[in-house]
Order: sequence, then structure tokens, then C-alpha cells
Amino acid sequence: MPRARACIVALAAAAIGLAGCGEGAGGPAGSAEGITLVATTSQLGDLARAVAGDRAEVRQILKANADPHAYEPRPSDVRAVAGASVVVRSGGDLDDWLADVLRNADSGARSLTVLDALRARGGAGGGDPHWWQDPGNAVVAVETIRDALIAADGGGRATYTANARRYLTRVRALDRAIARCMARIPAARRRLVTDHDALGPYADRYAIDVVGTVIPAQSSQARASGGEVARLVRAIRSAGVKTIFPESSLNAKLTRAIARDAGVQVGPALYADSLGPAGSRGETYLGSLRANTEALVSGFTGGRERCPLPR
Repeated sequence: MPRARACIVALAAAAIGLAGCGEGAGGPAGSAEGITLVATTSQLGDLARAVAGDRAEVRQILKANADPHAYEPRPSDVRAVAGASVVVRSGGDLDDWLADVLRNADSGARSLTVLDALRARGGAGGGDPHWWQDPGNAVVAVETIRDALIAADGGGRATYTANARRYLTRVRALDRAIARCMARIPAARRRLVTDHDALGPYADRYAIDVVGTVIPAQSSQARASGGEVARLVRAIRSAGVKTIFPESSLNAKLTRAIARDAGVQVGPALYADSLGPAGSRGETYLGSLRANTEALVSGFTGGRERCPLPR
């Protein structure tokens, strides 16, 4: 762990010790029911709110358009975790910084990692930290969050179960609509280039060929060499790619340069590592899937196809 990160979480732990049983700087620890769930990422926060409804409070660590790979925990994160009933982590190197937050918070919260649940249940893309790009994995995540909330708050079983059921009906309907839409596009046109390797589970779900990525890694903190950039330009030309897609939480400067060199268009920014801010099309998990799908369909077909998706 970087020294700066270690100092932040250690100082926060000391602050919690001095505060004793009082509230942290973040305000009251729970909802009217006394249940608080802390989620690391914007996707998990949105899924958790769908299940929790008004029964439990959901606190989300990462803000919209934040790069989870580069996040440095704050003292407020340690305080939030210290007062939580349930803590939900995405998994992999995406939010591995949470381990130090949990250790310094000395929390008795139920802690779960969605990626581990996917591996245990054989979820597609169970080893990819960007698992939510496959709606089938989001189903497992919602069920896992539901079960954790019920375990922490048995009196809310009926509420959490009903909320999860309603939300999963929407997830499955959108998944089916995306599959139908992508199936109408010839396989030779379903070829994807993005900023980094974050849409693999989506590509696997809907039979899309990932030609390459600007950053050839699942972490946005990696860097592409000159040789890798040149090979990507050649691959784009060879595959007949017409549009490449930046990502909302990353700087698109290199992506635009590659597009110029390859003679292709730059499409709308996709919601990859993060959801979008309030008021954006990617404000919610379902909204991000719709926005990404509509952008990809337009890019794959030169704007000739549109994708009717449920709201």
C-alpha cells in the first residue's frame, strides 16, 4: 500500500478510537431501521439502493466518474465502514484498497466480495473485476446483497426480497433486449476498441469481438508503449473497425490520437469503471447499460441502426 494511503487510514483509525462510541464526521451511522450498507463502487451503490429501498441506508465510497483503480481512501471512508452493518466490495484489484480500510476501522460488519460470489456460483466473467458489464453477473450481485441485508436485518426480509425481485425483472428484460439488438448486427461489424480492458464481460455476453484496447490491461493505471499503440492502429485498420470508444472516467487524448492515425471515428464515451453523474444517461446501472448499448450499436453500424431498449 502506498505510504500516503497507509497514513490516511491509520489517522482515521486513531480518530475513531478517540471518538469512542460517538458518531463520525459522516453523520448518523444508519437509517431509521439502524441498518447501514457501505458499497465501494458506483455500480454496487446503485444495486444496493435498489435492494435496500427505504429500509436501509446505503453509503457509497466512490463518486460518479471516479477511477476506482486510482482511489486513495479518506478518513471518512474508515468512519463509514466502522459504523456499517454490511460492507460490499466489488473485488479484484478494482477496490483492493478496502482491505486496509476494513482493518483500520476494526468493524464488525458483514463483509462480502461480489467477485467471490460469482466464482463460487460459476458466474460468467467471474475472474474479471469488471463483472457488472454482464447483466447475468448483476443478477448474482443483487441476490448476494439481498441475502447479506436479510442476514443483518431479518425483519426486513420481505422488503429486501420484493425490492430485489422487482429490480431483477428489469435487469433480465434489458439483458434480453440488448441480446436481440446485438444479434441483428452482422458479426463482422461487432468489433470493439475501448480505452482499457473493461468491457470483456459485456463483449462475451453479446458475442462482440474485442479487437484491442488503448491501455492493454484491465487496470486503467497501466500505460501503453509506443509499440503497443502502433500494433493497435494496425489491428484497427485490419479489422475494419469504424469507431473506437473512449471511457467516461478516463482522459481520451490518446484515444483520439489513435483514431486519427487509424482513420476512424471516436464514438461517445462509454460507462466502464464508473457510472455517470446525476442527470447523465449513465446515472444508474441500467442507464449505463442502455447508454453503452445504444452508443455501440450506432458505432458498429455507422449510425444506421437504433436499439429499442426498455426503460
